Amino acid sequence: MSSGPLHVTRNGPVLEVVLDRPKANAIDAATSRVMSETFVKFRDDPDLRVAIVTGGGEKFFCAGWDLKAGAAGEGPVSDYGEGGFGGIQELPNLNKPIIAAVNGMAVGGGFELALSADMIIAAEHARFALPEIKAGTLADAATIKLPRRIPYHVAMDLLLTGRWMESDEARMRGLVNEVVPAGELMTRARALAKMLAEGPTLVFAAIKEVVRETEGMQFTEALRRINERRFRTVDILYSSEDQREGAIAFAEKRAPVWKGR
Repeated sequence: MSSGPLHVTRNGPVLEVVLDRPKANAIDAATSRVMSETFVKFRDDPDLRVAIVTGGGEKFFCAGWDLKAGAAGEGPVSDYGEGGFGGIQELPNLNKPIIAAVNGMAVGGGFELALSADMIIAAEHARFALPEIKAGTLADAATIKLPRRIPYHVAMDLLLTGRWMESDEARMRGLVNEVVPAGELMTRARALAKMLAEGPTLVFAAIKEVVRETEGMQFTEALRRINERRFRTVDILYSSEDQREGAIAFAEKRAPVWKGR
């Protein structure tokens, strides 16, 4: 299924979203709104469990904000849709796993799109950069997220210099989970998505909410809120059939059968 700049494929519980805007898969406000609508539907569809986001072609994953749209008068702060730039950066209650399959250069906002995913698999030729510094502007989301993901001094190096980071360095720094040959990228992403789709969706939701909501909390406060079931997903999990099934399956030394309820 195509929706303008997006090619969307539904494979059972897995949604594949391909950003395809030649030549560089750059995102303007209209494209971002389409992406946001796509991921809102993913979030709200109980039959969808995992999403993969990648770019069309082999050169660019995403070049970030569309500078041509900027030259035509579109500002860097625009209506990008409910999910913010790229559809997932600010999407509320997005409690399902998202895999970024980085098939080429991830630049500026494209780098930030990858950072918005839960896991990143990169092709061997993939590269990452935040060139905003060279244009005299701020890589806003990356400035917030990157120092929390990789060593501070490495993050500041990327932010202050705008240099390229090759895929091998990205893996060494813990920025990406895996680096694979380009021809194996989607095969590996789909295998990972399949594994996650077969997992305990209620636990995944609780993990994502707790990670997101406790980011600025002290440990004791965060743990108290979990124990008091003050997170909606944790409360649902602790009252679920799946919670009991996990314990029974462990005691019976068998694989659990997750029902998502």
